[in-house]
Amino acid sequence: MELVVVERSFDEPKEVSELAAIEAQFAWCLAQHRVRWVRTFVSNDKRRMLCFYEAPDAESVREVQRTAGMPVERVWSATELTG
Repeated sequence: MELVVVERSFDEPKEVSELAAIEAQFAWCLAQHRVRWVRTFVSNDKRRMLCFYEAPDAESVREVQRTAGMPVERVWSATELTG
């Protein structure tokens, strides 16, 4: 499994609960593509977001995002560095 990062940006501030509700509706799609949400970071102005997933590959996450109609700027695989 890979760590996959999704970058999002919004013209207007978004509440995390609003976006979480959309993703909850598509939990079946996450399971179908073997994608697991790990963590989300939101900017203080609520206009930018980084979401982290575990998935077989970045394309699996892209497909889930397309199906859910979620806004996406970039999707990329990452390596976690710890200090």
